[in-house]
Amino acid sequence: MKKLFSKQTKTKISFCTNNLDRFYSDADFSTFNTFLNDKGIEYKEYECQSKCKECKAAPYAVIDGEFVSADSPDELLKSMKSMIQDK
Repeated sequence: MKKLFSKQTKTKISFCTNNLDRFYSDADFSTFNTFLNDKGIEYKEYECQSKCKECKAAPYAVIDGEFVSADSPDELLKSMKSMIQDK
């Protein structure tokens, strides 16, 4: 049971700019922007996250320290939404 006055922690999501440039279109960015502007999410883009093999293979994000990848940006967004709802 959640406390009435507990401070809700934000979900931290990080992206690699190289991965974003490789797999995302302008349409993907607008779709993600709506999701990422939620008040419960804090996100940051890094120039490199030292996950080069994964970065070249598929779209990914690191959510609260957990690596998540998918076959497409749309699938990644669905996975991220699901993970956050399950919290």
